[in-house]
Amino acid sequence: MKEEKKNRTRWLHLRLSEQEYKTFQKYFEESVCPKLSDFARQNLLGKPIVLKYRNTSLDDLMTELIKLRNELNSIGNNFNQSVKKLHSLSQISELKLWILSSEKEKKMLFNSIEEIKNLIRNLAEKWLQS
Repeated sequence: MKEEKKNRTRWLHLRLSEQEYKTFQKYFEESVCPKLSDFARQNLLGKPIVLKYRNTSLDDLMTELIKLRNELNSIGNNFNQSVKKLHSLSQISELKLWILSSEKEKKMLFNSIEEIKNLIRNLAEKWLQS
């Protein structure tokens, strides 16, 4: 059965000092109420008000994931540059030089991947502890 919409026809005018208004506005911004009038109505009628909640562990997780994303972007760029260099080589001697120089980059890549694995493992442990 459809719930009837209640039209609000009565007005309530309220005067506040600047400090009272700032305090009221601060509490409104901490709530999940979409409109100031809804927040005021819930306060006046003694209804519960749901406040926003920041999960700091989730914020920390997002910071670490952003770092990981940046690291993966760097790894991808380095890989693309190596492949481009490989395609531009025309002689076998150049290929041998490229293989030798790419060993260093390969070690850096594996170190970065290992670092990412460790970060993910640490994040998982923190997540499971909370």
